[in-house]
Amino acid sequence: MDSIKGYVEHIVYRNEDNGYTVFHLENNDGEMTCVGNFHYIEEGELLKLDGEYTTHKMYGLQFAVESSEVCEPEDLVSIERYLGSGAIKGVGTALAGRIVRKFKEDTFRIIEEEPERLAEIKGISERKAREIAAQAEEKKDMRQAMIYLQKYGISTTLAAKIYQHYGRNVYRVIEENPYQLADHVSGVGFKTADEIASKVGIHTDSDYRIRSGIFYTLMQSVNEGHIYLRQNVLLYRAGELLGVEIPDMEKYLMDLAMEKKIVMKQAEDGNRIYASRYYYMELNVARMLHDLNISCDVAEDHMNRRIQAIEDNTGLHLDEIQRKAVVEAARRGIMVLTGGPGTGKTTTINAMIHFFESEGMDIYLAAPTGRAAKRMTEATGYEAQTIHRLLEVSGNPEDENIGGFQRNAENPLEADVVIIDEMSMVDLPLMYALLGAIMPGTRLILVGDRNQLPSVGPGSVLKDIIDSGCFPVVMLTKIFRQAGESDIVVNAHKINRGEEVVLDNKSRDFFFLKRQDPNMIISNVITLIQKKLPKYVDARPYDIQVLTPMRKGVLGVERLNRILQEYLNPPEAGKKEKEYSDRIFREGDKVMQIKNNYQLEWEISTRYGMTIDKGLGVFNGDMGIVCEINTYEETVTVEYDEKKKVKYPYQLLDELELAYAVTIHKSQGSEYPAVVIPLLQGPRQLYHRNLLYTAVTRARKCVTLVGSDTVFQDMIHNTNEQNRNTSLAERIREIG
Repeated sequence: MDSIKGYVEHIVYRNEDNGYTVFHLENNDGEMTCVGNFHYIEEGELLKLDGEYTTHKMYGLQFAVESSEVCEPEDLVSIERYLGSGAIKGVGTALAGRIVRKFKEDTFRIIEEEPERLAEIKGISERKAREIAAQAEEKKDMRQAMIYLQKYGISTTLAAKIYQHYGRNVYRVIEENPYQLADHVSGVGFKTADEIASKVGIHTDSDYRIRSGIFYTLMQSVNEGHIYLRQNVLLYRAGELLGVEIPDMEKYLMDLAMEKKIVMKQAEDGNRIYASRYYYMELNVARMLHDLNISCDVAEDHMNRRIQAIEDNTGLHLDEIQRKAVVEAARRGIMVLTGGPGTGKTTTINAMIHFFESEGMDIYLAAPTGRAAKRMTEATGYEAQTIHRLLEVSGNPEDENIGGFQRNAENPLEADVVIIDEMSMVDLPLMYALLGAIMPGTRLILVGDRNQLPSVGPGSVLKDIIDSGCFPVVMLTKIFRQAGESDIVVNAHKINRGEEVVLDNKSRDFFFLKRQDPNMIISNVITLIQKKLPKYVDARPYDIQVLTPMRKGVLGVERLNRILQEYLNPPEAGKKEKEYSDRIFREGDKVMQIKNNYQLEWEISTRYGMTIDKGLGVFNGDMGIVCEINTYEETVTVEYDEKKKVKYPYQLLDELELAYAVTIHKSQGSEYPAVVIPLLQGPRQLYHRNLLYTAVTRARKCVTLVGSDTVFQDMIHNTNEQNRNTSLAERIREIG
């Protein structure tokens, strides 16, 4: 076995899951490429490595590391090099040189034992001296903690998050109650905490474990869209998860209620268990809706004159129901406008905007996603923005419980009218944040299609507001002539009514290719995207979206994305790529953000690199293109709509996934020139009418379904959509 010693000059590649690292080691003999598994490693460190020299057929001579040891820098050149490597923030090469020239071999002792003496050096204040000392100490502590956490099978990325949250307390937390991790550290679920607990020696029937398992089960149901679970369902699911017989689970529910983590509420259908956050959120949303629901005195003849003037001056023509919608919007603090495609929602919104403008009112338009806001802008001619941007993201993820936004009850929106489109996509937390920023006296108009799928996040806000019966709702049902010429619109309404759809391919915009073999279906999908549809709908292959019901399976998102990536964006010389976990990101890939991140920065620049706008926040469902992978910076840059560019550090790549294919649920609020929907048999509780209706209505110019016509017709007749446990409608009625 050979031994070498030197400095980590540059980390070329690192797999954060298993610690496998490729880096350049620099010493007196020059530079050597080293490969091996490391718990924790940073550029600038002095390492002693044991291993063997090997020859890679592509990369040449390498040193395969079997064991490693971190060494303190020994000579003055080494000490200066380490300090100036960037390992300690704020100390560059020039400052490192001044420190070493002053203290020579005593440098590290000074930093550790007499850090105040660093202030003797020009350019270092007493405060900076303390920061340098704290960072040097932190590096030691963090290294020890990372190595400790690795013993429990925790990846380096997750170990770093855990250490950042707990610091030196990490040892006590792991040994006493590792289940805390599931509550406090994003990325740690109950199962990870449970594995650690078993290695530490905590018994399967410990109180910590049972309480944590129950609460984890409840929070998992929130991810399914529920606001509460019935007690018997919660306890059954928790029992399945924990795998032990618990004689008195209700005792643990009382413990969780006393810790204020859950709320227990008696109802006709049994005891309901809520996570406290969502119980009070639902209650407050109901209260704020009632506060806004103020009647406004507008004379009928005045309304009629205004609406007539709008029609005369703009060329808009309103039918009786559309006129009623404008009147309700003018007279009530809250109103709901709902209807399917082609029923004149946009015309009605435009008429409302013209009315409120003629009254001298300030109007804000918003939608849940960037794509939906862009469509709203194009349809109305008035600027619309995402709800997140309207509310001004604060950048603090810890604020999400109170909205995570700068606009709130203390700093409300300065508007007379707020119109929100695509309301079916708005979940309970976002509605809570929105209402918190709207003062009573402001008119709030909610526009959406109640027959769309519910939001990705928890709750069924639009449906519950309508079902409460406490607010005016205007439903548009008439399909206007121009929309009626589109089979997309006609068939969408047929699907919604449960009527048979003719699949004879005589349509100009609605096609069905009958196939039964999954591989043949995928082959057809690729041909459609690469060759057929771009010319037909005058769009790039990138703009054509594959929508599928499921994540798993032969036609699920995960498999389809791997295959579509190979055909639509294959590897090429000069095209950089980054392997992360079980996926590969390549320059040119179509990707989607899969969770809200309130801290990620975006900016819009000119072609010459001048920044013209910047802000915070990238949100669940945002889609973009990987435009650059920088292996030196270890970042992946994604360009989203409106040319917003976001740099993702490698450790945040778990927030991205390929988006050549997306689930129908994730496509809500988006509209594409063409959609392709592969369709084979799947679970009945998922393959229902609303899912099919939502998929078809995502297309602007062309829908192509590829697969089983029997499954298609079965979905039309399956009305068993998955109900969500929500109680917003009840809360609204109780307050009313």
